[in-house]
Amino acid sequence: MYPIKFVRENMDLLKAAALNKGARVEWERLEDLENARRRIISFVEERRKWQKDISLKIADRKEADRATLGDMINQAKKYSDEIRENEKELGEIEKELEAIISMIPNVPHESVPTGKNADDNEVVKEWGKPVEPSFEILPHWDIGEKLGILDFPRGSKITGSFFPVFRGRGASLVRALINFMIESHTEKGFTEVWVPALVNRDSMFATGQLPKLEKDMYFVNEDDLFLIPTAEVPVTNLHRGELLDEKDLPLYYVAYTPCFRREAGAYGKDTRGLIRLHQFDKVEMVKFVRPGDSYRELESLLCEAESILQSLELPYRVLKLCTGDLSFSASKCYDIEAWSPGIKKWLEVSSCSNFEAFQARRGDIKYRKSDGTRDYVHTLNGSGLALPRIIISILENFQQSDGSVSVPPVLRKYMGGIESIK
Repeated sequence: MYPIKFVRENMDLLKAAALNKGARVEWERLEDLENARRRIISFVEERRKWQKDISLKIADRKEADRATLGDMINQAKKYSDEIRENEKELGEIEKELEAIISMIPNVPHESVPTGKNADDNEVVKEWGKPVEPSFEILPHWDIGEKLGILDFPRGSKITGSFFPVFRGRGASLVRALINFMIESHTEKGFTEVWVPALVNRDSMFATGQLPKLEKDMYFVNEDDLFLIPTAEVPVTNLHRGELLDEKDLPLYYVAYTPCFRREAGAYGKDTRGLIRLHQFDKVEMVKFVRPGDSYRELESLLCEAESILQSLELPYRVLKLCTGDLSFSASKCYDIEAWSPGIKKWLEVSSCSNFEAFQARRGDIKYRKSDGTRDYVHTLNGSGLALPRIIISILENFQQSDGSVSVPPVLRKYMGGIESIK
Protein backbone atom coordinates (compact mmCIF):
# COMPACT_ATOMS: atom_id res chain seq x y z
CA MET A 1 0.00 0.00 0.00
CA TYR A 2 1.20 3.48 -0.79
CA PRO A 3 2.54 5.52 2.16
CA ILE A 4 0.43 8.61 2.83
CA LYS A 5 3.43 10.86 2.07
CA PHE A 6 3.73 9.26 -1.40
CA VAL A 7 0.00 9.70 -2.00
CA ARG A 8 0.15 13.34 -0.97
CA GLU A 9 3.14 14.06 -3.22
CA ASN A 10 1.86 12.07 -6.23
CA MET A 11 -1.86 12.77 -6.14
CA ASP A 12 -2.18 13.67 -9.85
CA LEU A 13 -0.29 10.54 -10.93
CA LEU A 14 -2.43 8.27 -8.77
CA LYS A 15 -5.68 9.93 -9.84
CA ALA A 16 -4.74 9.41 -13.49
CA ALA A 17 -3.89 5.74 -12.80
CA ALA A 18 -7.24 5.16 -11.10
CA LEU A 19 -9.10 6.90 -13.92
CA ASN A 20 -7.30 4.88 -16.62
CA LYS A 21 -7.95 1.62 -14.76
CA GLY A 22 -11.57 2.47 -14.08
CA ALA A 23 -11.00 2.26 -10.31
CA ARG A 24 -13.26 4.18 -7.95
CA VAL A 25 -11.36 5.98 -5.20
CA GLU A 26 -12.88 8.43 -2.70
CA TRP A 27 -10.40 11.22 -3.42
CA GLU A 28 -12.37 14.04 -1.74
CA ARG A 29 -12.86 12.00 1.42
CA LEU A 30 -9.17 11.08 1.34
CA GLU A 31 -8.14 14.74 1.23
CA ASP A 32 -10.60 15.65 4.02
CA LEU A 33 -9.24 12.87 6.21
CA GLU A 34 -5.64 13.79 5.50
CA ASN A 35 -6.30 17.44 6.43
CA ALA A 36 -8.03 16.31 9.63
CA ARG A 37 -5.16 13.95 10.38
CA ARG A 38 -2.57 16.70 10.04
CA ARG A 39 -4.59 19.08 12.22
CA ILE A 40 -4.90 16.48 14.98
CA ILE A 41 -1.22 15.59 14.81
CA SER A 42 -0.35 19.28 15.15
CA PHE A 43 -2.78 19.67 18.05
CA VAL A 44 -1.42 16.61 19.88
CA GLU A 45 2.20 17.73 19.39
CA GLU A 46 1.32 21.14 20.80
CA ARG A 47 -0.45 19.62 23.84
CA ARG A 48 2.48 17.28 24.48
CA LYS A 49 4.81 20.27 24.55
CA TRP A 50 2.54 22.11 26.98
CA GLN A 51 2.19 18.98 29.11
CA LYS A 52 5.96 18.61 29.26
CA ASP A 53 6.42 22.28 30.20
CA ILE A 54 3.87 22.15 33.00
CA SER A 55 5.29 18.86 34.31
CA LEU A 56 8.71 20.54 34.62
CA LYS A 57 7.11 23.45 36.50
CA ILE A 58 5.36 21.06 38.85
CA ALA A 59 8.67 19.32 39.57
CA ASP A 60 10.33 22.67 40.31
CA ARG A 61 7.58 23.86 42.66
CA LYS A 62 7.21 21.01 45.09
CA GLU A 63 7.34 23.48 47.95
CA ALA A 64 4.79 25.85 46.40
CA ASP A 65 1.41 26.40 48.00
CA ARG A 66 -0.99 23.54 47.55
CA ALA A 67 -3.61 25.57 45.66
CA THR A 68 -1.21 26.66 42.94
CA LEU A 69 0.25 23.18 42.62
CA GLY A 70 -3.24 21.66 42.47
CA ASP A 71 -4.20 23.97 39.60
CA MET A 72 -1.10 22.97 37.68
CA ILE A 73 -1.76 19.27 38.24
CA ASN A 74 -5.36 19.68 37.02
CA GLN A 75 -4.10 21.51 33.93
CA ALA A 76 -1.65 18.70 33.20
CA LYS A 77 -4.48 16.17 33.56
CA LYS A 78 -6.59 18.21 31.13
CA TYR A 79 -3.80 18.13 28.57
CA SER A 80 -3.44 14.38 29.07
CA ASP A 81 -7.19 13.85 28.51
CA GLU A 82 -7.12 15.98 25.35
CA ILE A 83 -4.17 14.05 23.99
CA ARG A 84 -5.87 10.71 24.69
CA GLU A 85 -9.17 11.77 23.07
CA ASN A 86 -7.46 13.16 19.98
CA GLU A 87 -5.21 10.12 19.59
CA LYS A 88 -8.32 7.92 19.63
CA GLU A 89 -9.87 10.08 16.91
CA LEU A 90 -6.59 10.01 15.01
CA GLY A 91 -6.58 6.20 15.08
CA GLU A 92 -10.09 6.10 13.60
CA ILE A 93 -9.12 8.60 10.88
CA GLU A 94 -5.97 6.67 9.97
CA LYS A 95 -7.95 3.42 9.77
CA GLU A 96 -10.42 4.97 7.31
CA LEU A 97 -7.57 6.64 5.44
CA GLU A 98 -5.77 3.31 5.03
CA ALA A 99 -8.98 1.71 3.73
CA ILE A 100 -9.27 4.36 1.00
CA ILE A 101 -5.57 4.22 0.09
CA SER A 102 -5.78 0.42 -0.19
CA MET A 103 -8.22 0.93 -3.09
CA ILE A 104 -5.72 2.97 -5.14
CA PRO A 105 -4.48 0.75 -7.99
CA ASN A 106 -0.95 0.35 -9.24
CA VAL A 107 0.26 2.88 -11.80
CA PRO A 108 0.40 1.50 -15.38
CA HIS A 109 3.80 1.46 -17.04
CA GLU A 110 4.35 4.08 -19.74
CA SER A 111 4.38 1.38 -22.44
CA VAL A 112 0.83 0.24 -21.59
CA PRO A 113 -1.70 1.43 -24.20
CA THR A 114 -4.52 3.64 -22.96
CA GLY A 115 -7.94 2.06 -23.42
CA LYS A 116 -11.26 1.33 -21.75
CA ASN A 117 -11.66 -2.45 -22.08
CA ALA A 118 -10.50 -5.64 -23.80
CA ASP A 119 -11.44 -4.20 -27.20
CA ASP A 120 -8.50 -1.80 -26.85
CA ASN A 121 -5.86 -4.47 -26.14
CA GLU A 122 -3.05 -4.78 -28.69
CA VAL A 123 -2.18 -8.05 -30.42
CA VAL A 124 1.61 -8.08 -30.41
CA LYS A 125 2.35 -11.62 -31.59
CA GLU A 126 0.78 -14.68 -33.20
CA TRP A 127 2.19 -18.21 -33.35
CA GLY A 128 0.99 -21.24 -35.27
CA LYS A 129 -1.83 -21.63 -37.75
CA PRO A 130 -5.42 -22.26 -36.62
CA VAL A 131 -6.73 -25.69 -37.62
CA GLU A 132 -8.71 -25.82 -40.89
CA PRO A 133 -10.17 -29.36 -40.86
CA SER A 134 -12.17 -31.08 -43.57
CA PHE A 135 -14.78 -32.16 -41.00
CA GLU A 136 -16.90 -30.44 -38.38
CA ILE A 137 -15.01 -30.01 -35.13
CA LEU A 138 -17.17 -30.67 -32.10
CA PRO A 139 -16.94 -28.28 -29.14
CA HIS A 140 -14.97 -29.72 -26.25
CA TRP A 141 -18.04 -30.45 -24.12
CA ASP A 142 -19.47 -32.71 -26.84
CA ILE A 143 -16.27 -34.55 -27.74
CA GLY A 144 -15.33 -34.86 -24.05
CA GLU A 145 -18.63 -36.51 -23.16
CA LYS A 146 -18.56 -38.77 -26.24
CA LEU A 147 -15.10 -40.00 -25.24
CA GLY A 148 -16.19 -40.45 -21.60
CA ILE A 149 -13.46 -38.16 -20.25
CA LEU A 150 -15.65 -35.23 -19.14
CA ASP A 151 -18.61 -35.66 -16.80
CA PHE A 152 -20.51 -32.45 -16.17
CA PRO A 153 -23.73 -33.95 -14.66
CA ARG A 154 -21.89 -35.80 -11.90
CA GLY A 155 -19.77 -32.76 -11.07
CA SER A 156 -22.97 -30.76 -10.77
CA LYS A 157 -24.51 -33.48 -8.57
CA ILE A 158 -21.50 -33.58 -6.26
CA THR A 159 -21.06 -29.83 -5.89
CA GLY A 160 -22.92 -27.65 -8.39
CA SER A 161 -22.49 -25.96 -11.75
CA PHE A 162 -18.96 -25.18 -12.98
CA PHE A 163 -17.37 -28.10 -11.09
CA PRO A 164 -16.69 -30.80 -13.73
CA VAL A 165 -15.36 -34.31 -13.22
CA PHE A 166 -12.51 -35.60 -15.39
CA ARG A 167 -12.62 -39.37 -15.92
CA GLY A 168 -10.20 -41.96 -17.26
CA ARG A 169 -7.98 -40.48 -19.95
CA GLY A 170 -9.35 -37.06 -19.08
CA ALA A 171 -7.92 -37.32 -15.57
CA SER A 172 -4.69 -38.65 -17.05
CA LEU A 173 -4.53 -35.64 -19.38
CA VAL A 174 -4.84 -33.25 -16.42
CA ARG A 175 -2.05 -35.03 -14.55
CA ALA A 176 0.13 -35.20 -17.66
CA LEU A 177 -0.17 -31.47 -18.28
CA ILE A 178 0.73 -30.64 -14.68
CA ASN A 179 3.79 -32.91 -14.72
CA PHE A 180 4.92 -31.64 -18.12
CA MET A 181 4.60 -27.98 -17.13
CA ILE A 182 6.33 -28.35 -13.77
CA GLU A 183 9.17 -30.32 -15.32
CA SER A 184 9.57 -27.78 -18.14
CA HIS A 185 9.81 -24.84 -15.75
CA THR A 186 12.13 -26.50 -13.23
CA GLU A 187 14.49 -27.37 -16.09
CA LYS A 188 14.68 -23.61 -16.78
CA GLY A 189 15.78 -22.76 -13.22
CA PHE A 190 12.47 -22.40 -11.37
CA THR A 191 12.30 -23.89 -7.88
CA GLU A 192 9.20 -25.99 -7.33
CA VAL A 193 7.19 -25.30 -4.17
CA TRP A 194 4.11 -26.98 -2.75
CA VAL A 195 2.00 -24.40 -0.93
CA PRO A 196 -1.25 -24.23 1.09
CA ALA A 197 -4.54 -23.75 -0.72
CA LEU A 198 -5.88 -21.70 2.20
CA VAL A 199 -4.39 -18.31 3.07
CA ASN A 200 -5.02 -15.54 5.59
CA ARG A 201 -6.11 -11.96 5.03
CA ASP A 202 -2.59 -10.57 5.16
CA SER A 203 -1.59 -12.82 2.27
CA MET A 204 -4.61 -11.83 0.18
CA PHE A 205 -4.00 -8.14 0.89
CA ALA A 206 -0.32 -8.32 -0.02
CA THR A 207 -1.00 -9.54 -3.55
CA GLY A 208 -3.91 -7.15 -4.08
CA GLN A 209 -6.95 -9.46 -3.97
CA LEU A 210 -8.22 -7.69 -0.85
CA PRO A 211 -10.13 -5.56 -0.32
CA LYS A 212 -11.21 -5.03 -3.95
CA LEU A 213 -11.96 -8.64 -4.99
CA GLU A 214 -13.24 -10.15 -1.74
CA LYS A 215 -16.66 -10.97 -3.23
CA ASP A 216 -15.02 -13.14 -5.90
CA MET A 217 -13.25 -15.30 -3.32
CA TYR A 218 -14.34 -18.42 -1.44
CA PHE A 219 -14.15 -17.67 2.28
CA VAL A 220 -14.03 -19.94 5.34
CA ASN A 221 -15.75 -17.74 7.89
CA GLU A 222 -14.97 -19.69 11.08
CA ASP A 223 -11.22 -19.60 10.41
CA ASP A 224 -11.04 -16.26 8.56
CA LEU A 225 -9.22 -17.97 5.69
CA PHE A 226 -9.59 -17.78 1.91
CA LEU A 227 -9.31 -20.51 -0.71
CA ILE A 228 -6.63 -19.31 -3.11
CA PRO A 229 -7.68 -17.84 -6.49
CA THR A 230 -4.19 -18.63 -7.84
CA ALA A 231 -0.82 -19.88 -6.57
CA GLU A 232 0.42 -16.30 -7.00
CA VAL A 233 -0.99 -15.57 -3.53
CA PRO A 234 0.80 -18.17 -1.36
CA VAL A 235 3.99 -18.17 -3.45
CA THR A 236 4.42 -14.38 -3.38
CA ASN A 237 3.77 -14.44 0.35
CA LEU A 238 6.62 -16.89 0.92
CA HIS A 239 8.78 -13.81 1.50
CA ARG A 240 6.22 -11.45 3.07
CA GLY A 241 7.87 -9.40 5.81
CA GLU A 242 11.36 -10.60 4.85
CA LEU A 243 14.59 -8.83 3.95
CA LEU A 244 16.25 -10.62 1.03
CA ASP A 245 19.88 -10.31 0.00
CA GLU A 246 20.69 -8.80 -3.39
CA LYS A 247 23.11 -11.62 -4.18
CA ASP A 248 20.22 -14.11 -3.95
CA LEU A 249 18.12 -12.30 -6.57
CA PRO A 250 16.44 -13.13 -8.84
CA LEU A 251 14.34 -15.82 -7.19
CA TYR A 252 12.16 -17.98 -9.46
CA TYR A 253 9.38 -20.23 -8.12
CA VAL A 254 6.85 -22.52 -9.77
CA ALA A 255 3.89 -24.23 -8.13
CA TYR A 256 0.91 -26.33 -9.07
CA THR A 257 -2.28 -25.67 -7.11
CA PRO A 258 -6.01 -26.01 -7.47
CA CYS A 259 -7.57 -22.54 -7.77
CA PHE A 260 -10.96 -21.34 -6.54
CA ARG A 261 -12.98 -18.36 -7.76
CA ARG A 262 -16.59 -17.53 -7.11
CA GLU A 263 -16.66 -15.30 -10.22
CA ALA A 264 -19.40 -13.28 -8.52
CA GLY A 265 -19.53 -10.74 -11.34
CA ALA A 266 -19.49 -13.25 -14.18
CA TYR A 267 -22.79 -15.14 -13.88
CA GLY A 268 -24.40 -15.70 -17.26
CA LYS A 269 -21.07 -15.67 -19.13
CA ASP A 270 -19.49 -18.75 -20.74
CA THR A 271 -21.90 -21.14 -19.07
CA ARG A 272 -21.00 -24.28 -21.06
CA GLY A 273 -18.08 -26.63 -20.75
CA LEU A 274 -14.73 -25.75 -19.21
CA ILE A 275 -14.49 -22.09 -20.21
CA ARG A 276 -15.34 -20.65 -16.79
CA LEU A 277 -15.01 -22.82 -13.67
CA HIS A 278 -15.19 -22.24 -9.94
CA GLN A 279 -12.40 -24.76 -9.31
CA PHE A 280 -9.58 -25.36 -11.77
CA ASP A 281 -5.94 -26.40 -11.90
CA LYS A 282 -3.05 -24.13 -12.75
CA VAL A 283 0.73 -24.06 -12.78
CA GLU A 284 2.03 -20.64 -11.73
CA MET A 285 5.42 -18.95 -12.01
CA VAL A 286 6.48 -16.19 -9.60
CA LYS A 287 9.62 -14.03 -9.67
CA PHE A 288 11.32 -11.75 -7.12
CA VAL A 289 13.79 -9.48 -8.92
CA ARG A 290 15.82 -6.28 -8.69
CA PRO A 291 13.79 -3.21 -9.80
CA GLY A 292 16.10 -2.43 -12.71
CA ASP A 293 15.64 -5.96 -14.12
CA SER A 294 11.87 -6.36 -13.86
CA TYR A 295 10.83 -5.48 -17.43
CA ARG A 296 13.49 -7.70 -18.93
CA GLU A 297 12.27 -10.41 -16.56
CA LEU A 298 8.69 -9.83 -17.75
CA GLU A 299 9.67 -10.54 -21.35
CA SER A 300 11.53 -13.66 -20.19
CA LEU A 301 8.48 -14.80 -18.21
CA LEU A 302 6.28 -14.35 -21.28
CA CYS A 303 8.69 -16.46 -23.37
CA GLU A 304 8.61 -19.17 -20.71
CA ALA A 305 4.80 -19.35 -20.84
CA GLU A 306 4.85 -19.31 -24.65
CA SER A 307 7.28 -22.22 -24.73
CA ILE A 308 4.64 -24.47 -23.16
CA LEU A 309 2.13 -23.70 -25.91
CA GLN A 310 4.76 -24.13 -28.60
CA SER A 311 5.71 -27.53 -27.18
CA LEU A 312 2.03 -28.50 -27.17
CA GLU A 313 1.76 -27.27 -30.79
CA LEU A 314 -1.24 -25.07 -29.99
CA PRO A 315 -1.84 -21.87 -32.00
CA TYR A 316 -1.88 -18.77 -29.82
CA ARG A 317 -1.61 -15.01 -29.80
CA VAL A 318 -0.15 -12.52 -27.30
CA LEU A 319 -1.99 -9.37 -26.25
CA LYS A 320 -0.62 -6.33 -24.46
CA LEU A 321 -3.39 -5.25 -22.11
CA CYS A 322 -4.62 -1.65 -22.16
CA THR A 323 -5.05 0.40 -18.99
CA GLY A 324 -8.76 -0.36 -18.71
CA ASP A 325 -8.20 -4.14 -18.85
CA LEU A 326 -5.15 -4.15 -16.58
CA SER A 327 -5.58 -5.73 -13.16
CA PHE A 328 -5.65 -3.69 -9.96
CA SER A 329 -2.09 -4.68 -8.97
CA ALA A 330 -0.30 -4.85 -12.33
CA SER A 331 1.88 -2.21 -13.95
CA LYS A 332 2.01 -4.13 -17.23
CA CYS A 333 0.50 -7.39 -18.40
CA TYR A 334 0.54 -9.69 -21.40
CA ASP A 335 -2.29 -12.17 -21.96
CA ILE A 336 -1.76 -15.32 -24.02
CA GLU A 337 -4.82 -16.68 -25.80
CA ALA A 338 -5.01 -20.15 -27.36
CA TRP A 339 -7.20 -20.82 -30.39
CA SER A 340 -10.15 -23.18 -29.88
CA PRO A 341 -11.67 -24.12 -33.25
CA GLY A 342 -14.68 -26.01 -31.86
CA ILE A 343 -16.11 -22.90 -30.23
CA LYS A 344 -14.27 -20.56 -32.59
CA LYS A 345 -12.80 -18.38 -29.85
CA TRP A 346 -9.46 -17.20 -28.55
CA LEU A 347 -9.33 -18.20 -24.89
CA GLU A 348 -6.98 -16.72 -22.28
CA VAL A 349 -4.62 -19.38 -20.93
CA SER A 350 -1.99 -17.17 -19.28
CA SER A 351 -1.43 -13.71 -17.89
CA CYS A 352 2.15 -12.54 -17.34
CA SER A 353 2.35 -9.46 -15.14
CA ASN A 354 4.90 -7.10 -13.64
CA PHE A 355 3.68 -5.57 -10.38
CA GLU A 356 6.85 -3.52 -9.85
CA ALA A 357 6.99 -2.72 -6.09
CA PHE A 358 3.20 -2.66 -5.57
CA GLN A 359 2.87 -6.10 -4.00
CA ALA A 360 6.23 -5.87 -2.24
CA ARG A 361 5.14 -2.62 -0.61
CA ARG A 362 1.87 -4.16 0.61
CA GLY A 363 3.70 -7.29 1.79
CA ASP A 364 6.85 -5.54 3.09
CA ILE A 365 9.26 -7.53 0.91
CA LYS A 366 12.62 -5.76 0.67
CA TYR A 367 16.17 -6.58 -0.30
CA ARG A 368 19.51 -5.38 1.02
CA LYS A 369 21.72 -3.88 -1.68
CA SER A 370 25.46 -4.40 -1.84
CA ASP A 371 25.97 -0.90 -0.42
CA GLY A 372 23.85 -1.75 2.63
CA THR A 373 20.78 0.30 1.67
CA ARG A 374 17.34 -1.30 1.36
CA ASP A 375 14.65 -1.20 -1.29
CA TYR A 376 11.51 -3.06 -2.29
CA VAL A 377 11.89 -5.96 -4.72
CA HIS A 378 9.76 -6.14 -7.86
CA THR A 379 7.41 -9.11 -8.13
CA LEU A 380 6.13 -10.80 -11.29
CA ASN A 381 3.88 -13.74 -11.96
CA GLY A 382 2.66 -15.70 -14.95
CA SER A 383 0.41 -18.68 -15.57
CA GLY A 384 2.41 -21.52 -16.94
CA LEU A 385 -0.40 -22.50 -17.75
CA ALA A 386 -4.07 -22.62 -16.67
CA LEU A 387 -5.32 -26.13 -17.46
CA PRO A 388 -9.05 -25.99 -18.35
CA ARG A 389 -8.66 -23.85 -21.43
CA ILE A 390 -5.53 -25.72 -22.51
CA ILE A 391 -7.61 -28.90 -22.35
CA ILE A 392 -10.31 -27.17 -24.43
CA SER A 393 -7.70 -26.26 -27.02
CA ILE A 394 -6.22 -29.77 -27.10
CA LEU A 395 -9.60 -31.49 -27.45
CA GLU A 396 -10.54 -29.20 -30.32
CA ASN A 397 -7.21 -28.70 -32.14
CA PHE A 398 -6.21 -32.39 -31.97
CA GLN A 399 -9.66 -33.75 -32.79
CA GLN A 400 -9.74 -36.35 -35.59
CA SER A 401 -12.42 -37.19 -38.16
CA ASP A 402 -13.09 -40.58 -36.51
CA GLY A 403 -14.07 -38.88 -33.23
CA SER A 404 -10.80 -39.54 -31.45
CA VAL A 405 -8.37 -36.93 -30.07
CA SER A 406 -4.64 -37.25 -30.68
CA VAL A 407 -2.45 -36.75 -27.63
CA PRO A 408 0.11 -33.98 -28.24
CA PRO A 409 3.44 -35.77 -28.76
CA VAL A 410 5.13 -33.95 -25.86
CA LEU A 411 2.54 -35.37 -23.41
CA ARG A 412 2.64 -39.01 -24.49
CA LYS A 413 5.43 -40.05 -22.14
CA TYR A 414 3.35 -38.71 -19.22
CA MET A 415 0.32 -40.76 -20.34
CA GLY A 416 1.89 -44.18 -20.59
CA GLY A 417 2.76 -43.77 -24.26
CA ILE A 418 -0.81 -43.60 -25.60
CA GLU A 419 -1.10 -41.63 -28.82
CA SER A 420 -4.81 -40.94 -28.90
CA ILE A 421 -7.93 -40.84 -26.76
CA LYS A 422 -10.68 -42.99 -28.27
